[in-house]
Amino acid sequence: METIIYTHKIAQDLGNYISTLNFSKLGVITDTNTEKFCYPLIKDGLPESHLHFSFMAGEANKNLDTCSAIWQWMTDEGFDRKTLIINLGGGVTGDMGGFCAATYKRGVNFINVPTTLLSQVDASVGGKLGIDFNGFKNHIGVFTQPKAVIISDEFLETLPEQELRSGYAEVIKHGLIRSEGYFNCLKTEGWQNQNWRDIIERSVSIKKEVVEKDPKESGLRKILNFGHTIGHAFESFYLDSEKHLLHGEAIAIGMVCEAFLSHQKSGLSASELQTIQKIVISIYGKFDFPQEDIAEIVGLCAHDKKNEGVEMKFSLLNQIGKCDFNIPVNKEEITQAIQLYKTI
Repeated sequence: METIIYTHKIAQDLGNYISTLNFSKLGVITDTNTEKFCYPLIKDGLPESHLHFSFMAGEANKNLDTCSAIWQWMTDEGFDRKTLIINLGGGVTGDMGGFCAATYKRGVNFINVPTTLLSQVDASVGGKLGIDFNGFKNHIGVFTQPKAVIISDEFLETLPEQELRSGYAEVIKHGLIRSEGYFNCLKTEGWQNQNWRDIIERSVSIKKEVVEKDPKESGLRKILNFGHTIGHAFESFYLDSEKHLLHGEAIAIGMVCEAFLSHQKSGLSASELQTIQKIVISIYGKFDFPQEDIAEIVGLCAHDKKNEGVEMKFSLLNQIGKCDFNIPVNKEEITQAIQLYKTI
């Protein structure tokens, strides 16, 4: 597994860490948001000779065209196989920057410096890298571990509340799949005001424990996808629309729908289902969408990476804190779950 470093002094500790590494050139990848708000927080810790590439922020740019621009930059700057890349940003930057590093000249070392709550508790850890393709989320990718993940809660102060709330969905998910005690201690009222350092470390420890047991997602790691089959379908369907959803907002919808499926198929009690519905909707509200969109959203679930052939496989809760995987679910059951969400 990668080295994980927690810090309150990101420029100093990032600089100290990279000074221990052997590399020929250093490249920093940001998006246009992290270039403005986060790059200044680390710049003083980097060698003056470092090079910098920035791409337009947003999930819509997590594609092969942006990868081509990154690979061209690497080529133009003469990066060799001893180059070190720092991915400074949220999940899009970590996923795509890491993917480009892992595939350039068959792989160069990279460090993830996640700047959103979502990427700190989830996307930056575990070595999953990839990009979206033809409307399918994370359709092209690889498993490659970063050299290190360096996490600082300093970056959370740069986030709008909507981004912070998006990341909190993955925190809730970690409690639901692995720790009832953790779930029960999470705030719903005043959730914005809490000890983020403790929450980040607790969530990362849950994800790390699961990933270490199943690095390539052949079994147990699939539980980390709870809420994601339906959530990703919503995220993909509305990606280029005025109803665009942040990742965590889509996963919140997915968790409510898949909690219903868990009640139907996996033993989750009615009272626990109601608890999940109440907590998630109290934080994220209800997403309004037309009835006629449902069939296409259900169709997108058929492209989920956990599926085997034509059979759709879900990760569902047995109870709060315990999750099972590879549970077959058909289109009619998914439709019913989404219909239920609409009527809550």
